[in-house]
Amino acid sequence: MEGGLLICVIFLVFIALLAAGMSVPFAIMLPALGYLFIQGGVSALHGLGMASWGSMDSYTLTAIPLFVLMAELLQGSGLGVRVYSGLSRLVRRVPGGLLQTNIAGCAVFAAVSGSSIATAASIGQVALPQLRSRNYDMRVATGSLAAGGTLGILVPPSIGMIVYASFTDTSVVKLFMAGVGPGLLLTGLFMTYLMVASLLKPHIAPVEATDRDAGSRLRALFDILPFTLLIAGIMGSIYAGIATPTEAASAGCVFALVLARLFGKLDFAVFYGALKRSMFTVSNILFITYAAFIFSYAMTYGGVGEEITRFIISMNLSKTGFFIALFVLFTALGALVESLGMIVITVPLLYPLLSSYGIDPVWFGVVVVVFIEMGQITPPIGINLFVIQGISRGNLSDVVAGTVPFHALMFVLLAILMIWPDLALWLPKHLSAG
Repeated sequence: MEGGLLICVIFLVFIALLAAGMSVPFAIMLPALGYLFIQGGVSALHGLGMASWGSMDSYTLTAIPLFVLMAELLQGSGLGVRVYSGLSRLVRRVPGGLLQTNIAGCAVFAAVSGSSIATAASIGQVALPQLRSRNYDMRVATGSLAAGGTLGILVPPSIGMIVYASFTDTSVVKLFMAGVGPGLLLTGLFMTYLMVASLLKPHIAPVEATDRDAGSRLRALFDILPFTLLIAGIMGSIYAGIATPTEAASAGCVFALVLARLFGKLDFAVFYGALKRSMFTVSNILFITYAAFIFSYAMTYGGVGEEITRFIISMNLSKTGFFIALFVLFTALGALVESLGMIVITVPLLYPLLSSYGIDPVWFGVVVVVFIEMGQITPPIGINLFVIQGISRGNLSDVVAGTVPFHALMFVLLAILMIWPDLALWLPKHLSAG
């Protein structure tokens, strides 16, 4: 079988396995093993041991379980409820009320959890009962939570960026820095949309009485102070070069324990539950990563990366044409594959092309993460859609409809990034130079 035809068959098998309901890591690994066997027989499988060891023997990946545990400790102890309550008193003065709190809360929690699913689930569980009791439009409310949850993989620390760095040998610190500007801008775009929508259609966000006394504002600030200190400590130590992401995450776990004990509810049951949930989450993430390294090894063994590189270069695509091709690729994958799967499948194949187009790998990492954000709310398998639908117990079609405007705003962010790359690159350039 011709090399190009065989690659297409392998990819179609992968899509078919996903469509049949097979979990992502197995859907990635089985075609890869089949491709290896077809290309080199049993001898081609002898390198799997070394590939397996090399995939998991990564210092970069050690930050993932620590960030996950830190988020689970904070959420399990009830601090997520406290932060949402504090933000609601500060932000609900803005047109949009608690809808604005959804976005602000997701942005704050994203800066701790690094996970889209954790962000959407944590804020959704706290927010939806309050939104329903106050007669907010549930289509807009669920859409804001599903879209706001995607900030978990753009606002640093980001698990997606850590996985991207492990495949490309890119600095995790620079990737975290590069995500700050786009993350803040996307948060601002979401909140601006909710402000305009609530002014044009007041029924979607009923006006509530607000506390105007200084004591209420001070209590609100005190509620969000623990999170603020934790975020500032983690990200400040990383950006200042005092600690690596793994070291900062380790310290973050310790401080999360202290904050949970002082400001939340922390006992053995809460601690055990956080460890258990972290184990399941991290096992899933690392299993997908491991399967992807096997896939990458198979593609390298068969020279697929070189073939794809030669093919795309032979098409003489302009830089704009290359971006359009990326858009089509990630939009299609976003409807079929969850976020980490998109990274581990595409990045090893696309990364060698970046130098041909003069694309900065740090900037490309941010663009990939934005595409992945879109995939989180793209039907039919956008995972955040199902997370919020499960919590709200409403119709999935309402959640999907509510996310459409936010989906469009992500296209706006992508256009800004392509026109103005320094939105992502200014901070890593200047802080690194300093």
